[in-house]
Amino acid sequence: MDQPVLKYFSHSNCSVCKVLKPKVQLLLSEKFPKMNFEYVDIEKQPAIAAENQVFTVPTLLIYFEGKEYYRFARNVSIGQLKDAIERPYQLLYE
Repeated sequence: MDQPVLKYFSHSNCSVCKVLKPKVQLLLSEKFPKMNFEYVDIEKQPAIAAENQVFTVPTLLIYFEGKEYYRFARNVSIGQLKDAIERPYQLLYE
């Protein structure tokens, strides 16, 4: 079984991204410890951003069993993120 993954697309000049990233990492460590966190800098890794059709930051892609389940772009609340991850995560691990 593939580990669930949250891919966090950003770049160094995004001030919103810098505030959001530690909050996302804290949410994952506290509520969803089996979910992997992957950071993608779209300026350093433009091919990965293009493969995933990411054109704005922050963009968060959530994968379960190798498939994209959710995509959040620009305005992301931690509450929305928690709600989106919770059900599929519980189905896999509880």
